[in-house]
Amino acid sequence: MSWQKEVDEINRRRSLAAEQGGAEAVARQHAKGRLTLRERIDALVDEGSFREHGRIAGGAEYNEDGTLKDLTPANFIVGFGKIDGRRCVVGGEDFTVRGGSPNAAGLRKSVYAEDLACQYRVPLIRLHEGGGGSVTGSKGKGGPAGPVGDPVYSPPRFASVARAMGVVPVATAALGPVAGLPASRLVASHFSVMTRETAQVLIAGPAVVARALGEQVTKEELGGADVHLKNGVVDNVAEDEQDALAQVRRFLSYLPQNVWEVPDMVRNGDDIGRTDDELLSIVPKDRRKPFNMRALVKHVVDGDSFFEFGRKYGPGQITGFARLDGQPVGILANDCRFYAGAMSAEGSRKVRRFIELCQTFTLPIVSFVDEPGFMIGTESEKAGAIRCGTAAVLAAASCTVPWASVIVRKVFGVAGAAHFGPDAYVLAWPSAEMGALPVEGGVAVAFGREIAAAPDPEAKRLELEAALAARQSPFPRAESFSFHDLIDPRETRPALCEWIDWVRPLLPGLTGPTTFPVRP
Repeated sequence: MSWQKEVDEINRRRSLAAEQGGAEAVARQHAKGRLTLRERIDALVDEGSFREHGRIAGGAEYNEDGTLKDLTPANFIVGFGKIDGRRCVVGGEDFTVRGGSPNAAGLRKSVYAEDLACQYRVPLIRLHEGGGGSVTGSKGKGGPAGPVGDPVYSPPRFASVARAMGVVPVATAALGPVAGLPASRLVASHFSVMTRETAQVLIAGPAVVARALGEQVTKEELGGADVHLKNGVVDNVAEDEQDALAQVRRFLSYLPQNVWEVPDMVRNGDDIGRTDDELLSIVPKDRRKPFNMRALVKHVVDGDSFFEFGRKYGPGQITGFARLDGQPVGILANDCRFYAGAMSAEGSRKVRRFIELCQTFTLPIVSFVDEPGFMIGTESEKAGAIRCGTAAVLAAASCTVPWASVIVRKVFGVAGAAHFGPDAYVLAWPSAEMGALPVEGGVAVAFGREIAAAPDPEAKRLELEAALAARQSPFPRAESFSFHDLIDPRETRPALCEWIDWVRPLLPGLTGPTTFPVRP
């Protein structure tokens, strides 16, 4: 006597679950230009590597004789996969079942995703498309027949979400409408991306907003990519789902599997002694003229290794990952084309979160400094820039990962301290200028009366600015050992690659949970 009958029943249930919400629901998903969750998982992970947990979990209907009538699968799929041979946990809402709103089995599987990643110490990837709870609950209009709510002794639902962010990389993608609980979990990540045309991220949808507030808005106006790139809810935008999945894979490639490991080295053959002549003139001699900091960074790091995120949020600050001699590093820089690179409230939050990310996963930080100080003015004061900025400065001061700072041009005021970790290796270019205040602001404050009394106030102002700028030259500071070296800009890559060789042996001793992990 065998168990073939029971095995046949297992296979039947697997087949029903694999149908997701049914052929019509899948066709509707495709008609909207969106993949199904199973298609997304297949596109994300190495071919044939996905191993699902709870393949036949769901809501079963039985005939009077006790045989299975139908099975509605759990609308959250979770399991192990591999990306470039490295194991990860992948999970997400299945929009073809109940529009992604959780049924009982789906909710249990979604809560389990973080626990699974933490247990096996592997990265977690969530592919979001769906809403939160329903006023009817998971058992229909009549409401639940059993106990209502979780027992008081249940662990907080978000405890595992917070724990995961402290121990494993978490990357998320919004690939359709995302609202309520999934929206909260989307941003509880180290990297988030949304598709430009098909995704919206919402606390509540247009119908709820109209009913509660009388606002008549579309999903796109309420939570489209243009909204959330600028407010920092998501880090990046993707042109389509394949682009979003590629960005997730690339982000994770710079990080270790967990906080107890160090990131993998991936050399691409770029010469560590490369000296690009373009660096000699990339910073204009006219200190009022802007330059392209991203081009500068790309000349220094390993070829094609710079991956930026959060570009539209706090645009005066640049954050991303790159490699030096194959070693993953965090890149922090200023974009002088926005507020002269000044640190706004938004930019400060962006910098703080970035430092916490590098601290959590033991990534050395390389800062290319062109910082004029905190953003000033009424809007900056209303935004609380000084509080946000001080938080960024203290994050840098508390950082324990190796840090190298290259003073490219300006470093002024308190905000400048956010670009130097403790024991930082500090290099300066001949274009560097340092002081308590930028020349323009300092002259206006210190010599206002003298300028106003001069026969030619404009000429007097320029004269004083030139004199003050001369005092901010890097040469006297090099003479007094105020930084480790004053270098030819073309020497930047060789110097930083040598520094990476010095600090690489220190990284294993810095791993483990940090005292200040990244928070959304």
